[in-house]
Amino acid sequence: MEIRHFLSVSDLGGEEIKQVIKQALVMKRGDTPRLLAGKALALLFEKPSLRTKVSFDIAVQQLGGHPVYLSPAEVGVGKRESASDVARVLCRYVDGIVARTFSHRTLLALAEYSSVPVINALSDLEHPCQALADFLTIYEKKGRLSGLTLAFVGDGNNVANSLLLAASLTGVNFHIASPPGYEIKKEILGQGREFAASSGSEICLTGEPGEAVKDVDVVYTDVWTSMGQEAEAEKRRLAFSGYQVNEKLLSLAKEGALFMHPLPAHHGEEVSPGLLDNPQSVVFDQAENRLHLQKALLAKMLASSNRE
Repeated sequence: MEIRHFLSVSDLGGEEIKQVIKQALVMKRGDTPRLLAGKALALLFEKPSLRTKVSFDIAVQQLGGHPVYLSPAEVGVGKRESASDVARVLCRYVDGIVARTFSHRTLLALAEYSSVPVINALSDLEHPCQALADFLTIYEKKGRLSGLTLAFVGDGNNVANSLLLAASLTGVNFHIASPPGYEIKKEILGQGREFAASSGSEICLTGEPGEAVKDVDVVYTDVWTSMGQEAEAEKRRLAFSGYQVNEKLLSLAKEGALFMHPLPAHHGEEVSPGLLDNPQSVVFDQAENRLHLQKALLAKMLASSNRE
């Protein structure tokens, strides 16, 4: 049987995304069968983590499986040991690999040499589990996806890439406002436009935050400086100085629009102080939904797989 990996949001089709979201809602209500009983998963992390580590660890346990956390110091992927060798060793022990890496190339190497599914828990190109949990949150709050409009304000980073792909696959319109030089990646944009042509969603790029958020259903932002970009922090603060999401900007969206952020947040930078506690904020619901979405995803990717 061919191994199926989850390295990008686009590794699932639009209908599959909706199915996973609906399964996550069932599991959130307390119906979580022990579909991973007898299975072990490696949590291979190159980056520090709060939500991703805890949510995946608990998700595996609630499904009846056994998580094995591997820290950067323990493995040293690409330094102490090559990604290809790590994959070929781990797949002799475990039934799946959840990897959080600096470089997407590391994920590709793990997947190439692994005989068990590899799941992207974050790379520099995408953060697909975050995006799917976000769309679970939107569906939960709005009761639908198709026809809604999501506006992202800030860096065209890994989160923005995954959100654009998820939106274009599920019929959600996607607006993004970024300063020059920080736009979404061309290859992601091209892929998203192909999906949008089938789903009916629209993609809009602008340099003006006010234009991006006008009359939208969801306003989303993320940090200006991600892990690994600390040397660029001051340069980025200057470039993004007009891209803060605050109550004034949020007021341009539809009444009752959701405010979203993947966390961690830099209060006073991309988000104004106190906005996470605004009644329109669903930030901590997003964080909770990482657990439930990942349970549904793990069930889809691993429950039917059998190691030889």
